[in-house]
Amino acid sequence: MKKSLLVLLAAFFCGSVMAQVNPDPVQKKYAAEITVDGAYKHLSVLTSDEFAGRGTGEEGAAKSAEYIRNEFQRLGLKGIVDGSSYYQPVKMAKSTFEVSNFELNKKSYENGKHFMFSGSAPATTVRENDFVFIGYGITEGAYDDFAGVDVAGKVVLLINEGEPMDAQGNSLITGTKDLSEWSTSRNKRLQAVNAKNPKLILAVSSSVAQTLQRFGGRLNRPRIALEENLVGGPNQSAVAVVSLTEEAADHLLSASKNSLAGLKQAINSTGKAQSKKLKGQVRASYGAKIEPFADNNVLGLLEGTDKKDEVLVIMGHYDHEGVNADGAILRGADDNGSGTVGVLEVARAFAAAAKDGNRPKRSILFIGLCAEEKGLIGSDYYTRYPIIPLANTVACLNMDMIGRIDDKHLNENHNYIHVMGADKLSSELHEINYNANAAYTHMELDTTYNDPKDPQRLYYRSDHYNFAKHGIPSIFYFSGLHPHYHTPEDTLDKIDFEMLVKRAK
Repeated sequence: MKKSLLVLLAAFFCGSVMAQVNPDPVQKKYAAEITVDGAYKHLSVLTSDEFAGRGTGEEGAAKSAEYIRNEFQRLGLKGIVDGSSYYQPVKMAKSTFEVSNFELNKKSYENGKHFMFSGSAPATTVRENDFVFIGYGITEGAYDDFAGVDVAGKVVLLINEGEPMDAQGNSLITGTKDLSEWSTSRNKRLQAVNAKNPKLILAVSSSVAQTLQRFGGRLNRPRIALEENLVGGPNQSAVAVVSLTEEAADHLLSASKNSLAGLKQAINSTGKAQSKKLKGQVRASYGAKIEPFADNNVLGLLEGTDKKDEVLVIMGHYDHEGVNADGAILRGADDNGSGTVGVLEVARAFAAAAKDGNRPKRSILFIGLCAEEKGLIGSDYYTRYPIIPLANTVACLNMDMIGRIDDKHLNENHNYIHVMGADKLSSELHEINYNANAAYTHMELDTTYNDPKDPQRLYYRSDHYNFAKHGIPSIFYFSGLHPHYHTPEDTLDKIDFEMLVKRAK
């Protein structure tokens, strides 16, 4: 019975997809407004020396926002911020963390080589001869790493990965082989520790050494975040977090004849927390300098007709990484000059249709987002402070890197696009997407990265995710990773403009 029903449902679904593959000449007419010449013109400007890599908080980002605003204005899109502005200022802050001294048991360590600080703590000096080991920093059900220890005003050391397991490989939190949320959310345990008001958090994990090896030289660059997260907001904390290598943690533990491996084994074998006060000298001097600033999300509205209060968001982030330490411009032609161009070209097509009296039923909000590279900040801010209520936002389409042929397809079919998220919140959006491709663009819709087990976790790494978190059906269109990702070699000459245009269509 179930098998027969599945066959019938599959046949119905396939039939409904195939039923709408006949192209509409009106759709094709205005899609033709999206051209290689138009895309090349826009991207030549956005990747020019004058725009200097479009770095967040830099002049190039301001020029990019101005360019997008001028284009929205020229197309006749409406500014809707405070009545008529195209700019939504995103209040951010730069936090520069300076560490003048960091010693464990009289051994000096170097910031960016053996550890990395994060947080917004003011100028602070730490001189302690003991610390509190708090295991995994987990408290749930019968398991409590905080039982019997007082961490207020103390230096604490925690294992910032995984969770305690018994001899059979079962989690001590869930009682099964399925790991709990604690295992995958480092922020959850850090927030739990923060709530206990420690003086300094030493968070050790096996990944720190690799991160420092790859990015250590960049760790002293200013951290950029929403101002409310750094200054007086609900996530604000004066407690600094030191991400520490296992080697450095073992040196600290050696003063009490302990080791990470030994403490983990004790937790797992007894099934109980091993939290305790331990001898170990910690000396540190550090502090954050915070400078508020703002970049702009750029919004342009094309009003619909009989359902104009319902809104479709079409967006892409315009920022990139600016200029590197060697003075080379990271032009970000693909990331995400290509997606920004996609937004501008799609806006032009809809504006041309509207001028001829062919408006969509729903309104369309086009957004050029700032500060994606700093942690999806522009989209986070918009979804916290939406100009149009999120309850009225029916879907979100995000273009982030749509201009290249990735490694996977380099020697295969170039006529493709990676699609993520279409089926996660709405089977209808998924079907609409397939219908549109079947009728008009005839590309391979690659869903490799849509797999929840994708190790790259790309679905969570672009701006649509902030909309999806609010239950808004969203699609992330992406042409894939390539060797020039986040390097000065991501340049205009490597863009496949024919495919960029087809993906925008």
